[in-house]
Amino acid sequence: MNSKIIANGILRALGILLAIILVVFFFYKIQSVIVYIAVAAVISLIGRPIILFLRRKLKFNNTIAVVTTMVLLIGVLIGLVVMFIPLVAEQGQNLALLNIEQLQTNVEDLYNQIVTYFEFQNIDVEQSLKDSNLLSKLDFAVIPNFLNSFISGLGSFSIGLFSVLFISFFFLKDSKLFEDGIMTFIPTGKETGTKRSFTKIKDLLSRYFVGLIFQILILFIIYTIVLLIFDIDNAVVIAFLCALLNLVPYVGPLVSGFLMLLLSMSSNLGESFSQVILPKTTYVMIGFVVAQLVDNFFSQPYIFSKSVKSHPLEIFLIIIISGILFGIVGMIIAIPTYTAIKVILKEFLSEYNFVQKLTKGL
Repeated sequence: MNSKIIANGILRALGILLAIILVVFFFYKIQSVIVYIAVAAVISLIGRPIILFLRRKLKFNNTIAVVTTMVLLIGVLIGLVVMFIPLVAEQGQNLALLNIEQLQTNVEDLYNQIVTYFEFQNIDVEQSLKDSNLLSKLDFAVIPNFLNSFISGLGSFSIGLFSVLFISFFFLKDSKLFEDGIMTFIPTGKETGTKRSFTKIKDLLSRYFVGLIFQILILFIIYTIVLLIFDIDNAVVIAFLCALLNLVPYVGPLVSGFLMLLLSMSSNLGESFSQVILPKTTYVMIGFVVAQLVDNFFSQPYIFSKSVKSHPLEIFLIIIISGILFGIVGMIIAIPTYTAIKVILKEFLSEYNFVQKLTKGL
C-alpha cells in the first residue's frame, strides 16, 4: 500500500465526513419543514380510513374523496377554534387587565387558608413552605408577558398551519407521493418488500392515530362531565387541555393531573378552603382518577392490541427508553417509530428467530 492510496483513502473519508456534516446541517436548517411534513403525514394517516370509506362504500372518485376528507378535517379544526377562541380571548382580556396585586393577594389568602386547615388537622406544612419563601419568589407579572408572546407567535403558527394543510392535501390525494420519494433510495431488488412494508405501516399507524383520537375524546368527555358537575370555570377548555396532554405517555397524565388540580383550586379563589375549595377539588380529582383508570384499563390496551399489535409491557419499555434518550419528543414518536421498525424487520429479516418472536402477530 503506497502513500497515494493512503492519501486517497484519507481524502475519501474526509469527503464522506464532510458530506454527512453538510446533510445534518441542512436538515437542521429546514427542521421546521421536516416538522410540517411529519404533521402532514400524521394527518394523512388519520384521513386515510375516511378516504377509503368514501371510495369503497360511497364510490367517490379519489379527488372528491380527498376534498371531502380535507373539508371534514378543516371543519373539525374550525369547530375547535370557534369553541375555544372566545374562551381563550376572554381569559386573555382578563389577564391583560389583570390586577397583579389583587391576584397575589388572593393566592396568599388561599395559601393562608390551606395552612390554617392543615394546622387544624395537626399536619405541619407551613414551616417547609416558609423556609422555601415560595410566595415571595412568584412573579405574577409574567402572566401578561406570556400572553403577549403567545399572540406574537400566532403569525408563525398561521404559516405553519397553511403549510401542513397544503402538504396534507397532496399526501391524501397521492398516497404514494411520499412512498415514491423514499423508493428512489431503495436498492434494486428490494422494491417489492419495501412497498409491502409501506402498506403495512400505513395500515397499522392509521389505526393507531385514529385510536388515539378516540382515546382523547373519551377522556375529554369524562373530564368535561366532571368539571361541569362541580361548576369549574372554563370546564371545556380545561378538559380539552388535560385530555390533549395524554398524548405524552406516562408524563402527560401527571402534568394534566397537576393542571386540573391547580385550575380547580384557582377557580374558587376567595371561597372558604375547607368548605368549598377542598371538597370541590377532591371530587374533581376523584373524577380524574376514574378517567385515568378507564384510559389505562380500556382505551390504551385496546389501541395497542388492535393497532400496533404490541404487548403493553413492550410498549412501556420502548416509551421509557425513548424518553431517556430523546426526551418528550421521543416518548411521543416512540410507538409509531417502533411499529415501523417491527414491520421492516419482519419483511427483510424474518429468518431470524428473534425477529420472528418480536413480530409475532403482525
